[in-house]
Amino acid sequence: MKTAQVTGGGSPVKKFDRNMPKKPAVPLRTDHPVMGIQSGENFINTNAANVIMGVAKKPKPIYVDKRTGDKHDVEPSGLVPKYINKKDYGVTPEYIHRRNKEIKKAQEEYDRYIQENLKKAAMKRVPDEEREAILQGLKKNWEKVHKEFQSLSIFIDTISKKIRKQRLEEEMKQLEHYIGVIEKHKIIYIANNA
Repeated sequence: MKTAQVTGGGSPVKKFDRNMPKKPAVPLRTDHPVMGIQSGENFINTNAANVIMGVAKKPKPIYVDKRTGDKHDVEPSGLVPKYINKKDYGVTPEYIHRRNKEIKKAQEEYDRYIQENLKKAAMKRVPDEEREAILQGLKKNWEKVHKEFQSLSIFIDTISKKIRKQRLEEEMKQLEHYIGVIEKHKIIYIANNA
């Protein structure tokens, strides 16, 4: 037999030998088992004592689903309330508590960050009178552009008329958007760009 080699890792590596047997050899016909070993134990009395002193087995719960008597186990059928009898049934798992704490902590950090940025930006609230003045000015501008749009000729046959009509439509659309935003939001903040 060849010797084992030791590698750098310290574990021996055996070389493969094709002539080495894989299993123990089959006993010969002339070999006989060891005979004459006897035990002094009385198995009949031991088994009787075990049966008398032992606890009776509970029968396995089954159910019969047909009149022919097909029997099935109750456990895997779903007829037994298996999960509601567990001690941790209905208890919120620990990982969800951890996740909720992490979410709450992240939300608090985000709120703190927003508050710091708002303080840095020093947002200024527009007074209601100024908001109304801006709104009235936008409406007057829209009426002015609308009147100009209405005074356009019916036939738009030149390129300059088409361009003028498109420009007026875009101005009206932009003014309508601004008016809608200001009417929608009662409180308006302006950032100080200092």
